[in-house]
Amino acid sequence: MVRSAIAVFVGGAIGAAGRYAIDLALPHGSGEFPLSTLLVNVLGSFALALLVGARWERMPQPARLALGPGLLGSFTTFSAVAASAIELSPPLFLGYLVVTLLAGLVAAFIGLRSGAALGHAATGKGRKP
Repeated sequence: MVRSAIAVFVGGAIGAAGRYAIDLALPHGSGEFPLSTLLVNVLGSFALALLVGARWERMPQPARLALGPGLLGSFTTFSAVAASAIELSPPLFLGYLVVTLLAGLVAAFIGLRSGAALGHAATGKGRKP
């Protein structure tokens, strides 16, 4: 239990720091398109799907906890999407939500297929792309 909590904590600290770095690199003001939030959510969708496709079942539980709910859970946030969206004008609001959903799903699909291909190429086993 303690080991699991530490894994989530460490992964979460790394993910939150990465998220903050991207927010600093791509700042946006109130009413401006939140590119940093879109980017982290699309990257996070891709990364989690890539891990699931390639190695998830063979990874030890602490690594899955550190990477899934820890690192990627703190890196991506739906609350940031919601908070950013409500500050936008109605056309940008709807466009941002649609782009976020579609880009996240496409990134997850590509990540899962890529991860499956990598996992299969590395071991000859697992999911075929």
